[in-house]
Parts: sequence; structure tokens; C-alpha cells
Amino acid sequence: MQHKSTPIPSGRSNNGAGATVALYRCTQIIDSITEFCGKLIAWFSLALMVVTCVVVVMRYFLSTGSIALQESITYLHASLFMLGAAFTLKRGGHVRVDIFYRRMSARGQALVDIIGGLVFLVPVCALILWLCWDYVGNSWAISEASSEGSGLPFVYLLKTLLLIMPVTLLFQGVAEIIKNLLFVLGPDGAHAAEKVETV
Repeated sequence: MQHKSTPIPSGRSNNGAGATVALYRCTQIIDSITEFCGKLIAWFSLALMVVTCVVVVMRYFLSTGSIALQESITYLHASLFMLGAAFTLKRGGHVRVDIFYRRMSARGQALVDIIGGLVFLVPVCALILWLCWDYVGNSWAISEASSEGSGLPFVYLLKTLLLIMPVTLLFQGVAEIIKNLLFVLGPDGAHAAEKVETV
């Protein structure tokens, strides 16, 4: 990696280098937001464990129950996984078939990630948004609540996760595509990253 004062490589205009730095800064902003949200959402797992224990104790030791508490387990579980999808993508935690991937060079892996992001991730996120938009909108229109009288009246918020998940995943996916593109493009991408990180 080069020092930030290193001149822009020959063959590239100042505008081109500036655009590269701007793109890299965008990925940093998205990464920061995803990282913050991911660490915050991770606490949902603790809440999920506590609420589950409370429900079990109430049911088997106190011979009572709470539908609202039971439903809150579903809310926490759904939130943990759907809101954590972008964070998992950033950390490289999603399941992948890496029989060939792990044997590739770093540049080859970056190319695979770019193609996978453009061909699969972006279209799937867009499809989920398109299919779920009316479904979630209808739920909000009637302020959909639990079918149980003592249940939680926030079903419309739960269903909203169907829109939040693809949006956050899409943003992080675009950030990953940009980072891989900068890497594949070679020294100029690495140079831009160094300039931003050392400012």
C-alpha cells in the first residue's frame, strides 16, 4: 500500500481518482452503519434467551403463561436474523459453496463475489422488495395486530422486516461489490483506499 501523499497513478485523471476515493468513502459509511446495527441487533439474542427462559419458567413452574411474551419470541427471532443479514454479509458469514472458491486467488474470489452480487444478490433483494411491498402496505393500512386478544398489536411492524431486510442487504451488497471492484482494478483501487484510511 502506498502513502497518502503518493501522486495519482499515471493514466488516470484527477476526476477518476476522486470518483474512486468517493466510492471507497461510500463503502466505509455503509460498513460503519452495518457494523453498528449488527452489534446492536446482536443483543437481541440475549433478550431472546431471557424471554424464552421466562416463558418456560412461567409455563412449567408457575402454571401460567403470556401470549404476548410468547409472540415476542417470534418478533425477536425474526428481527435477529432479518436485521442481521447485512452484518453477516459484511463479515462473510453467509453460507457459500466454497469447494472451488477457497482455492482461487484473491482476485479470482473478488471476481466471483462481484458476479454473485450482481447476478444473484441485487436481483433477489429487488424481487423481495417488489413481492412484499403490497403485502406489508396492506398490513400497515389496517394496523394489523395479533389474532389473539392478548397478543402483540404490532404484526405490521413485524412484517415490515420483509422490506428492511432486503434494503439493508442491498446496500451492504453494493458496498461489497464496490470494494471487490476496487480490488480487481488493481493499484488504483488500493491507492484510493490508502488515501482515505490515512486522511
